[in-house]
Amino acid sequence: LVKLAAAAIHVINIGDFSAMIHDLAIKRRLIELGEEVVNTAYSPHMDFPAERQIESAEQKLFHLAVEGDHNKDFRALRHSITDAIQRAERALQNASHISGVDTGLADLNDMLGGLQASDLVILAGRPSMGKTALATNIAHNAAQAFAAQTKAQGLTAREGKSVGFFSLEMSSEQLATRLLAAACKFPSQKMTRGTITQDEFNTLVRVSAELGQLPFHIDDTPALSIAALRSRARRLKRVHNMGLLVVDYLQLVRPASNRPQDGRVQEVSEITQGLKAIAKELNVPVVALSQLSRAVESREDKRPLLSDLRESGSIEQDADVVMFIFREEYYISRQMPSQDDEAKMAKWQEDMERVLNVAEVIVAKHRNGPIGTVRLRFDSNLTQFSDLAKSGHYQLR
Repeated sequence: LVKLAAAAIHVINIGDFSAMIHDLAIKRRLIELGEEVVNTAYSPHMDFPAERQIESAEQKLFHLAVEGDHNKDFRALRHSITDAIQRAERALQNASHISGVDTGLADLNDMLGGLQASDLVILAGRPSMGKTALATNIAHNAAQAFAAQTKAQGLTAREGKSVGFFSLEMSSEQLATRLLAAACKFPSQKMTRGTITQDEFNTLVRVSAELGQLPFHIDDTPALSIAALRSRARRLKRVHNMGLLVVDYLQLVRPASNRPQDGRVQEVSEITQGLKAIAKELNVPVVALSQLSRAVESREDKRPLLSDLRESGSIEQDADVVMFIFREEYYISRQMPSQDDEAKMAKWQEDMERVLNVAEVIVAKHRNGPIGTVRLRFDSNLTQFSDLAKSGHYQLR
């Protein structure tokens, strides 16, 4: 009895011993995972290529890391309240009075409070409305804001936040060309056709050096799976402290499962759930571009509705914010009447003047705030959005 009493664990040490047991359990799982990776790599099956094996192993390792984190558990309400107060304090101290990532567009910031951490933001529109242009503008503005914050706080480039941009449709060179042209204030066609002047070329060189210093990272790998995208986003967060993620666009991301029996709606559901999981896991806003169905074109009023989202059920459900980009100018410009009908021509010109260079960002869903419409200026030559001189927004609720 004396020996048993001496060998007994004292209550005061129970915390240390439980942590030791937990650590050993995680190590055992790590050994099992290592063996699984080796065995899978030796497997002759061709339907599980090396790239997918790496994605699978990285995903399992990350889940194991989360499992091994003692802090990933229930949180006391007081800690969450403290976080909420700190967010309010950031908004109070911020010159633009927003708590989220700065979009660079004052009226949009005013409605959304900036792009909020852990939010999935869907930016949708029909072709030629300017989805990629708006997303690129927001990403560029956010990168500039991050760079300014890094400098103001005396942080190193590695410590400061950065923007991650997954461009599944355009190449990184095409995206960079758009950014350069907008910053230089001349059409991108002049760059691609070689019609810029020497002065414009000098401006191009100077601006490119400035843009090159921004914390902006582009991945233009085509047909990425949601698992691969998540893996690369984690890496970007770990290496470059990513503060905003943009995905252009949602329908080009592949599901991880690749099960032929799954319908397109099920596949999109897996992708949107994956994007929302990335936003929560990395605690960053994720802006994902999305297509709209052709049903928009059959209506007289072509302003998009939530029901116009392709495979809309899961997109609408998983998103925290759904925004539609709409340019009435695009449709009216294609309805030009005959020159012979002076009355119709006068009415058409009047309508064109009303909508010229004006774009609407319709916030159709906002989980934590108002919905409504923000009017922006759109320069089609520069594919650039900016604040209207006397813009503002009107809220529906």
